[in-house]
Amino acid sequence: MRTYPCNSPEAAARLVALVLIADGHVCRSELDALDHLEAARELGLQPGAMPGIVQTLCEDLLLGAYASGSLLANVDDDALASLMAEVTDPVLRAKVLRLAAAVANADRHLAEGEVLVLEAARRHWPGAEAAATCERTPAGRQAA
Repeated sequence: MRTYPCNSPEAAARLVALVLIADGHVCRSELDALDHLEAARELGLQPGAMPGIVQTLCEDLLLGAYASGSLLANVDDDALASLMAEVTDPVLRAKVLRLAAAVANADRHLAEGEVLVLEAARRHWPGAEAAATCERTPAGRQAA
């Protein structure tokens, strides 16, 4: 997987993109949430750059998915730790977590892959617990 400069808009956007594709498909409500929150601007990207970040991430993941057929098959905790390490600025982390949680909640279905990425943020980014909270329970479970 390619690397980005520490705290770059691309490094931050890739984490949001990872949540976006984590359930295996991107739905209109997730894209609408990113547009509504002006994700590209929030992260410091040029307008219209987010689709390129998503495409690049998918290309990187597809290189490792050849044997397993799953985009996230090779995204283990070490890979997540490496991706998370590219964003160290607490303000940027908060933006990433807010946008990632909005994407995860946009379709009212919290998939395992989305939980995986948000939980990694909790583990790898101290103080991220509150910002990474999701409104819904994982797929197949009812909220208490």
